[in-house]
Amino acid sequence: MKKIRLDDYVPIVGSAEIQEIRALAECVGPVSIQHINSTATGGGVAEILSWVVALMKDLGFKVKWTVIDGPPTFFEVTKAFHNALHGARISVTPEMFEVFTEVSKHNLRKVDRRADFIIVHDPQPVGLIVARKNQGTRWIWRCHIDLSEADARVWGFLRTYVERFDAAVFHLPEYAKELLIDQFIIPPAIDPLSDKNRELSPSEIDQVINRFGIDPGKPIILQVSRFDRLKDPLGVIEAYRMVKHWHDCQLVLAGGSAADDPESGRVLAEVRERAADLRDVHILDLPPTSHVEINALQRAATVVVQKSVKEGFGLVVTEAMWKGKPVVGGAVGGIRRQIIHGSTGFLVHTVEGTAFRVRQLLSHPEMAAQMGRAAREYVRTNFLVTQYLKNWLLLLLAVRKPWKGLMHWRRPFPEASPEEIQEVNELEP
Repeated sequence: MKKIRLDDYVPIVGSAEIQEIRALAECVGPVSIQHINSTATGGGVAEILSWVVALMKDLGFKVKWTVIDGPPTFFEVTKAFHNALHGARISVTPEMFEVFTEVSKHNLRKVDRRADFIIVHDPQPVGLIVARKNQGTRWIWRCHIDLSEADARVWGFLRTYVERFDAAVFHLPEYAKELLIDQFIIPPAIDPLSDKNRELSPSEIDQVINRFGIDPGKPIILQVSRFDRLKDPLGVIEAYRMVKHWHDCQLVLAGGSAADDPESGRVLAEVRERAADLRDVHILDLPPTSHVEINALQRAATVVVQKSVKEGFGLVVTEAMWKGKPVVGGAVGGIRRQIIHGSTGFLVHTVEGTAFRVRQLLSHPEMAAQMGRAAREYVRTNFLVTQYLKNWLLLLLAVRKPWKGLMHWRRPFPEASPEEIQEVNELEP
């Protein structure tokens, strides 16, 4: 695998941007950072971490990436929590909270308490904060999901952990919660030089299309996402059913699963059943390493759809826009911040609306091409790795060296319980 270097992005963003990032890194200083999440493959978080860790190392920081582990019951619980935090009604039991707590204790030894910064991603590892023992290490909780309609029971439980961090980071202002700690907003981003986003030759694209049996002569409607009910793949199939009456086109649903999502297999089975009576539907269950394949599918697509009913941000929208594609996306979450309705794509609320906008783009290829050009430029100026890295450096500065003016008040982290203190002491070498 090619080593990622910051200077490689000069042709895309310019040398001045790279120089600014390096100057910020010097202000942060020679620090050590530990990123902790729940999976090394699959999903946007793991993908972002793969290049964030590499670029932070290139800046001279000492960085490690740690993945927690647990039994299948733990990931069943965290998936239920994930759905509840998105507003779904689920049955929450005391046993679920006990499973979460016990697995968190099991993973405490993975915490590097000598690090200058520990960045915990999403709810699954949030319980590791009980390993905190002193003020020397700054703890940051990075939330990648939409908490605007979070279930009160689940959020109330997780909040007791979150408020022991120094800061929380959200994608968008509306995702933030009322907390007693500092909060920051950092939208995610994509790596334009990764296998998923780099330029591909026509022959590379053709090879992928032919391997999957997709007809290059027919318009391609594409949705790339994990097989997750929140991505509404069944709604995409119904929209395609409507479009098919007017256009001889094909639908590609390309996705896979993540190690921390036990529900995806059931959703995939439902998708296959729903599409069984339709022609020209390609359902691709891809492994997490299918980056070139996804890149080729997005570049070959005529229209890209992301009909999510809930979405933290939706990096697949960013990826498609970077490739100059008009996107028809659900008017939810971070998709609303990427698609400028009528300019870089269309925002929709229903299956019928999705079908109407897809038909409109298929019927007006010049409009689709113009939207695609606007979409690529919007991503270049807002959602590339360089901007994301710069935002993180500013955040680290803010957390490590908070303003010490007379009006600044910094709350010390809450005292641990006697039981937690004993557990943490047992971690000492």
